[in-house]
Amino acid sequence: MIPLRDENPTRRTPFITVALISANVVVFGYQFLLAPPELQRFVTAYGAVPALLTRDLFSLPGLPVHWPALVSSMFLHGGIMHLLGNMLYLWIFGNNVEDYLGHGKFLLFYVLCGLAAALTHTIANVTSTVPMIGASGAISGILGAYMILYPRARVAVLIWLFIVVRVIYVPAFLVLGLWFVMQIPGALGDADGIAWFAHIGGFVFGLLMIRLLGWRRPVQPYYP
Repeated sequence: MIPLRDENPTRRTPFITVALISANVVVFGYQFLLAPPELQRFVTAYGAVPALLTRDLFSLPGLPVHWPALVSSMFLHGGIMHLLGNMLYLWIFGNNVEDYLGHGKFLLFYVLCGLAAALTHTIANVTSTVPMIGASGAISGILGAYMILYPRARVAVLIWLFIVVRVIYVPAFLVLGLWFVMQIPGALGDADGIAWFAHIGGFVFGLLMIRLLGWRRPVQPYYP
């Protein structure tokens, strides 16, 4: 099930969502121009490496040298499909969360979700020397927030069953709830190159954080 769009209009222009998508595209363009050895060094330096993060946690006092990678890793991607998939989810669901929170608070929310996701991945893989990259942890937090804010918003999804391909409309809570459930077997099984725990940590953090940020302003239910 691949989401294509939602039927949930916004009142504000999603400047931050567009800026985040643009930043991710620009960084990926830079990665694309690097030769393989340079790309490997770039990803290692700016991706979040759990072993380096835990090393710095117990090192001498001062700013841990690798911890800025918790932020920079959110703008790196491992390939064009990785980038396109993340940006699709960010565009579909991010603009409504930005509309609800406002531009500045949305940017802070996005970064905090990304940090929570990266730290969850680090805790689950403390000795890993493989860099974690991608915006999916932060975007997972947006998905959690969207499910709380707009559970009944209609989402167009592409489904295929053998030779049958169709676009159907389903409520957001079903799309996002199913997405979350699909992360659990991956986290409990082999890593398979995907930061499953980052997805879970970001989603749960976003789901809880949106309640803290929005409790003074009750959310109006969406009726298609």
